[in-house]
This record gives sequence, C-alpha cells and structure tokens, in this order.
Amino acid sequence: MNVISIADHNELVIAAFQARGYALDEAQEAADMAVSATWHGNNTHNALKALHLDELFGSAAGGCVPGAEVEVLPSRFSATEVWNANKKLGQAVAKRAFDRAIELAEIHGVGIVSVDNAFHYLWGAGYVIEAAKRGYIAYTNCTSTLAEVVPFLGKTPTLGTNPHSWGFPTVDSVGFPVCIDWATSTVAMGRVQQLKREGGTLPPLAAVDKDGNPTQDPNEVSALLPFGAHKGYGLSLINELTAAYIGGSLPLHRGRTKPSDDEKNTTSFFFQIIHPDALSGGDFAQGRTQSENIKEVLGNILTEGNENAILPGYFEAEAAKRSEAAGGLLFSDAELAELNDIAKELGRPPLKTI
Repeated sequence: MNVISIADHNELVIAAFQARGYALDEAQEAADMAVSATWHGNNTHNALKALHLDELFGSAAGGCVPGAEVEVLPSRFSATEVWNANKKLGQAVAKRAFDRAIELAEIHGVGIVSVDNAFHYLWGAGYVIEAAKRGYIAYTNCTSTLAEVVPFLGKTPTLGTNPHSWGFPTVDSVGFPVCIDWATSTVAMGRVQQLKREGGTLPPLAAVDKDGNPTQDPNEVSALLPFGAHKGYGLSLINELTAAYIGGSLPLHRGRTKPSDDEKNTTSFFFQIIHPDALSGGDFAQGRTQSENIKEVLGNILTEGNENAILPGYFEAEAAKRSEAAGGLLFSDAELAELNDIAKELGRPPLKTI
C-alpha cells in the first residue's frame, strides 16, 4: 500500500473540486469526507468515487450546482427542519445537516433534518461515526444518485443502492463507535468500480448484465441486485418512501433525463440525531449507569462461544489505527495511479508517498 499525507491528498482533492467551479469551503468539505472514508478503510467511497460521481452526474451534468445555497423551509415543528439543498454538493450539506440535528437534539432530545433536491453525500458512515464520537446516536439514509438496483423478482432497475447508516456512542464501552452501515444492494456500485480497477470479480447473485442475467464480471454489470432478496428490497424501499415524503420523485428517472420539465430527478437525505439521555428510563439493573449498561449488554452478546464475532465498526476502527500508524492515507497502486492521473490533468506534480 502507498501512504499519502492528508495535507497532500486534500490539496489535490480541493484543487480538483475548485477546478470544477466549487467554492473553497465546499471543496474542503468534500476532501474531509474523502479522508474519513479512506482513513477508516473504505476504498469504495473515497476521493476517486466523489470525483467520479461529480463527473458523471454533478457539476458538468447539472445534477450538482457549485456554490448553491441551502434554503431552510418554514416548519411548524421545533425539533425538525426541512432543507431545500438546491443541488448543493452533498458532503457540504450533510456535514451541516448533522451539526444542525445535533443542535436540535441538545434542545429537544431528538433532532431531524430532511433534505430535498440534494446530490450524493458519499459515505454515510463517516457522518454517523463522527456524531457518535461526539456522544450522540446518529442515523441517516438517502436515495442514491442513480436508480441501478432491480427490485426483488423484477428486471428493471428502479431503486438506488439506498444505504442506511447508524452510529452509536460506544467509545467508552468498547473503544470505538458501533457503526452499522450498509447499502441495500448486495454490493455497492463503488465496489464494482473498485473491482474494475483491481481486476477482481463480484460475488454470485450480486449483479446482472444488460440482458438481466446474473454476472460476476464487473465490466459486464448493468444493474445490481438487492441483498437478502425481499429483505434488502424492503429496506431499500424505506429510503424511497422516506424520500417521497420529503419531496423526492420518480426513482426510474433519478440521475437520468427527466420525462418532463416539471418532473424532478434529484436525491433526498434524512438525518436523525438522538441524545442518549432522551432514551434513558433510569432503571438499569444492579445500579449500573447507562454507559455501564451498554458495555454489559455488548459484552453479553459476545459471550463465551462468540469469541470470533465482531461488533460493526470494528473493521473501520482497525483501519483507522492502521492509518494512524502509517501517518497518512493508504492507497493501492491502482488508486494512486488514478489520483496521479487527476493531478496530471490539473497540471500538478504526482503525489509523493511517505
């Protein structure tokens, strides 16, 4: 693996986003979330993914508007807000939305921010891990930029990969935030792109080709399949329905050409923060505190016989330790080559490895 300093990585990513018309603060927020993904070992939602999404669906295609301003819409509810993102860069919107949801949770015990007319926010786990480190229970779901998942028993992709991300403030209990983060497809499209880069193959029943036949060749993938058959389909449908309540429209056209001028093809976000104190009934066995109770519950789950079981978030925490030990961000040779292609396009020197 190649080690790149965060400073050098961010210089390149910020320059790439600014070259596409984004303001410095937006470019910095995009770089920050790319760092979070790479630092925690997620190489399907790193800077390459962010720039690839922008290239395909973002600033050049009109799906994302550099410098756009978020509009907070009127609401009769004090613990919730609804935002019109006006196609602002998703990472910038998501970071600010979670900060606002935390402010609301400090007042009301729970804070919710729903976002309409949005653009992809990259890696949901990055946001909930950060919120969990700050002491909050955090959840987000979104509709993906493109409908590329086939419903259970269907053949036409009309769902997004539609991730769900939960983070729990368990650092005191187990040393890291428990983070449960999954796409509702068998694999994320970012994984398909990674396997193309690295020359790998997909697991069985993860994707179909243009004729609707199962394929394990990432170069032949036309659409993805939901994980767990009807179960993944149901979880994906949660995102589509949540988005529909917010203002999201026909998923078949999301990220594609609109069927009419008055139709929408943008994505939607949902963010929720819960203050742990808002859940406490105070009646913990043997006089335990809430924090002690959480530690005991998790320990009980990993009881004798479950020594090989892990808690979600463990691999991300271990990857963060490796990044810290290396003193920077870890990239494969193929990833570094792509980053240096971006540097070359911008007239910048290749990235230096540590």
